[in-house]
Amino acid sequence: MFSFGQDIGIDLGTATVLIYVKGKGIVLREPSVVAIDKNSNAVMAVGEEARLMLGRTPGNIVAIRPLRDGVISDYGVTERMLRYFINKVCGTRIFRPRLVICVPSEVTEVEKKAVIDAAMTAGARRVHLIEEPIAAAIGAGIDIAKACGTMVVDIGGGTTDIAVIALGGNVLSTSIKVAGDKFDEAIIRFMRKKYNVMIGERTAEEMKIKIGCVFPKVQDNTMDVRGRNLLSGLPVTVEVNSSEMLEALEEPAGMILDAIHAVLENTPPELAADISDKGILMTGGGCLVDGLDKLISSKTGINVRVADDAVSCVALGCGNVLDNLDVLSKLSTPQRKIEI
Repeated sequence: MFSFGQDIGIDLGTATVLIYVKGKGIVLREPSVVAIDKNSNAVMAVGEEARLMLGRTPGNIVAIRPLRDGVISDYGVTERMLRYFINKVCGTRIFRPRLVICVPSEVTEVEKKAVIDAAMTAGARRVHLIEEPIAAAIGAGIDIAKACGTMVVDIGGGTTDIAVIALGGNVLSTSIKVAGDKFDEAIIRFMRKKYNVMIGERTAEEMKIKIGCVFPKVQDNTMDVRGRNLLSGLPVTVEVNSSEMLEALEEPAGMILDAIHAVLENTPPELAADISDKGILMTGGGCLVDGLDKLISSKTGINVRVADDAVSCVALGCGNVLDNLDVLSKLSTPQRKIEI
């Protein structure tokens, strides 16, 4: 049974939800997808089971991703998804849990309120918010309380958050809506333009993981891709290689580079020296695109390090914050925003 000290950390991602329970670690990792029956408005599936339905549902069932670009796009579905995940982790308990939820560094007050309201309605007793770059840095083992500056680039599914952190808070930061989803969209556009082949989101994501790259590779990887020919309307299979993915992903990778450059341009000289010395830390599932660290390093001249467990860093950071929720008040200090 819950005690009043029961605490849960949630990385409420556009693509994946990770839940950390105090004392247990990460206990849930599921896609942010909900399948709903339009006739009865009943939830048919949540998480991985719902993700498998994307693009394959009959007319009366719709698979929804309730979070887009790092924020809630469908409040009601988000609340039902959170309730399902909290119940799955906690079971039927008397006492409602306290939650720490991660949000992008530049969400508006309205977007913050939507997250808090959805979590409270889903069964939370109290909700704390923490910015993703700070949680990612903590989860990667960085001591953010020091006066030494650290640059974190957190690339998720919907947003890329870039922040310079020192003395426990963001000195300056920016958040752009270019991340894993935009890589997938770029691959879909490329396949339609070059091969006249329509592919779905799941196929695009599989291509990104298996052969996607943003920096020239020594040896090309190839993959057979199945889709629908837009001219004949018939299913076709085409062979695609990594060099073509390099071309397809050039635009979104360039936008992330521009955002990093803009933050570096505005970083105070002392902190810039720290970043030059310590390098840039990359976290989030989106940073695992082949060659992204090499591309950023080659363009900025700064060493780039990918965190050991990049996908889980934000959730692990939430877990560390759970040990002392009082620090959240210190982590919400005013900061400078960089307009891209």
